[in-house]
Amino acid sequence: MSGRLLRLVCTAAVAVGTAFAPLPAAAVPAPEPRERSVADLVTDLQRLYREAEEATETYNATEEKLKEKRAEVTRLDTQLSKARLSLHDSRGAAGRLARQQYQNTTNFSPYVRLLLARDPQHALDQGHVIGQLARERAVTVGRLAGTEHRAGELARRARRALDDQLTLAARQKRERDDVQAKLADVEELLASLTAEQLTRLAEFEEKGVEQAQEELTTSGALGVEDRKPTRRGETALRYARRQLGKPYEWGAEGPRTYDCSGLTSEAWAHAGTPIPRTSQEQWARLPRVPLKNLRPGDLVIYFPKATHVAMYMGRGKVIEAPRTGERIKVSPIASHPLLGAVRPDRRDRPQTARTRKGDDQPPVTEAR
Repeated sequence: MSGRLLRLVCTAAVAVGTAFAPLPAAAVPAPEPRERSVADLVTDLQRLYREAEEATETYNATEEKLKEKRAEVTRLDTQLSKARLSLHDSRGAAGRLARQQYQNTTNFSPYVRLLLARDPQHALDQGHVIGQLARERAVTVGRLAGTEHRAGELARRARRALDDQLTLAARQKRERDDVQAKLADVEELLASLTAEQLTRLAEFEEKGVEQAQEELTTSGALGVEDRKPTRRGETALRYARRQLGKPYEWGAEGPRTYDCSGLTSEAWAHAGTPIPRTSQEQWARLPRVPLKNLRPGDLVIYFPKATHVAMYMGRGKVIEAPRTGERIKVSPIASHPLLGAVRPDRRDRPQTARTRKGDDQPPVTEAR
């Protein structure tokens, strides 16, 4: 092959190669992303909210333990201060008795002192005093030893309680960061949606709640009539009503903001019946009641892990602090997947039907 022909072949090969070479990645148009369905968005959003609420209730539980541990540390510190003051007094008393005994001792036996004494009766009295001082010293030394032991034990317990407090504080910080991270995921998803998508999302959720509420009420699971509240139940419910419109805030217990269990626990505390702080503890420790026997003031628990709670107000409605970004409101009882219900005042008897003073809501009647 001549040199000229070789050059032509090489030139042609280069030209062909260039013509059929793949386009650079940047030049290849990327496929249009498939728009996610409203159902998918609702599923993701509800999952994120649920995870945030689970993290919130975990944080709340740790906060309650931390409060108890702080109180224990304060109590032990107070007891330790008193024990150390008592120890100081006991040591002073022991020192005084030791000096008195030293000043009243001689090398003569009590029998010899009695024989040599000008006033035998005085010697006998003096011996009695010395004996009494010796007995008091024995008691004081015993008290001193006991006080030292108690002070030492209190100091060890106070150190352990303080270590526990520091451990709980570190755990609480991790859980707080976990809540904030999950809420950031919610905000990121919402920020990625258009106004139209947000509208469709809200409509889809609302229709789902309406359908769930209709299925629940038509099933007869709630019973045929509402029951009357107890006196304390009515007080708790009235307190919850007064909070309507206030913002939800995770970890909050009022009076300006609440999370779900912060609202229910504060309402019942206001009624004179303290209950656990978290929805999970409310579900675990309060007496359970069938949905068909619900009465106003009872607590309705949601989700398999008992991570949301609302207060029943009658007629298939609840008062709830829903989630971040929303306000305390009246909702259908089927707004979330139901787990069950509990009754803080199970032993109290319902009231007779009457109009509530200072309450603009209609009275609730009881089913027999």
